[in-house]
Amino acid sequence: MLMTRERRPAIRTVEGWARCLLLEAGAIRECEEHGWMTDRTDPHAHERARRAAREEPAFGLTPEQAAAAIDEVLASIGDSCPECPPG
Repeated sequence: MLMTRERRPAIRTVEGWARCLLLEAGAIRECEEHGWMTDRTDPHAHERARRAAREEPAFGLTPEQAAAAIDEVLASIGDSCPECPPG
C-alpha cells in the first residue's frame, strides 16, 4: 500500500510558515470567537515548534533563521485574546 505524507499548505511568508508550525505543535491556538492567535504558554510545544523549524526550515532559510522566525512570531502573540473580556 502506498503511504503518503500529508503536505503542508503553501505559505507565502516566513511569518505565515512559522505560525503554521506553531499551530501544528500546539504552541498557539485561535480564539474561537474572534480569530486572534493566542500563546498557550506551553514550553514543550514551543520547543517542538523550534525543533521542527530547525529540521525542516522554510525554503531559503537556515535552521537558525527558521528557529529565530518561530521566536519572533511567539514574541508577537499574546497569551489572551485582545477582544475577549478579561476574566
